[in-house]
Amino acid sequence: MEGSLVKDNPLLLPLNKEKTAYDGFITVQERHFRLRILLQTDQQLKKAKFYCSWQLKHFLCGYEHIVKQRLQQSADLVSFILELKTVLEMELKSRPKRSNIAAPKYYSQLITEIESLGWDKLLFIDSEFKMLRLKAEDSSGRQHILTLKLKPKHPTKAPECLADLPVPLAIAWTSQTTLQQLHNQFMMVLESLTEFWNVLDEIDSQTWILEPEKPSRADTMRRLAIGNNVSIKVEVDPRHPKMLPECFLLGADHVVTPLRNRLNANIHLWISELSVQFVTPIASKPQSQTRCAMTPAAVNPSTRPVFMSGCEHCPPAGKASTLFLESVLTAASPSQ
Repeated sequence: MEGSLVKDNPLLLPLNKEKTAYDGFITVQERHFRLRILLQTDQQLKKAKFYCSWQLKHFLCGYEHIVKQRLQQSADLVSFILELKTVLEMELKSRPKRSNIAAPKYYSQLITEIESLGWDKLLFIDSEFKMLRLKAEDSSGRQHILTLKLKPKHPTKAPECLADLPVPLAIAWTSQTTLQQLHNQFMMVLESLTEFWNVLDEIDSQTWILEPEKPSRADTMRRLAIGNNVSIKVEVDPRHPKMLPECFLLGADHVVTPLRNRLNANIHLWISELSVQFVTPIASKPQSQTRCAMTPAAVNPSTRPVFMSGCEHCPPAGKASTLFLESVLTAASPSQ
């Protein structure tokens, strides 16, 4: 067995005279893969321990059960290594277009840049060092994730940058740009969107949101309940979050039409300062109805807060949506 093992795998050598430990490389399609095998004193493979480099582990991903099975069933180490090389060769042939492992300089430069950025900002890196996820926290304490997909010619080519944002992520990149500089640019984009997220966070926490059920940081739309079977869909501009949003009334025509007319007649009275007020719900109402009032700062001091159905001192359900919409969309009624 020993002669055959050395002949077929000259880079895999025993570490002791008992020949219960082997360490070195196996060669498949002119590529070398590091591994180590520890045998029991009787040299049986059933209780052997198998270790390998991250490159070999990457190529064997999905074949773990086969490797374990061969380790249990092979008659000797020579047979197991042959089986292992056969599995590895099939996997390598199945993806001939896969890029080769990058030069050592690629990895050393990447590690240096991560150290400069801070390991605490690295959430994930794949086994090929091609995809990274970096975390960032804006000035309001919100957590964000920046995903980078490095190109084969990195850093000559700019990486693909992905993030949960309501605007396109435009990054300035040169061959000298580092991960820290890239992260700093991302932070600047986050800060430019702070007011937008402040507005939406306030709306989400103080109103009854119908859609989306689980809004992401990229969502700019909210559909709010404003009465029985009546809602309003608003689209907030990320760059100008306090300006008049796009508004779409949803509901029966006989209810929506007068509201739309009111909106069109008074849209010039819109002011950008918007405040959302919480209204104490009636105890008998379900918890899902506790967020149901939204009142903009009024131009006319006589304008009063509007309360939705299900709240204390609530107007009749038929009038609640009208009063609410007037308050939200016109800010105030002109003095008569």
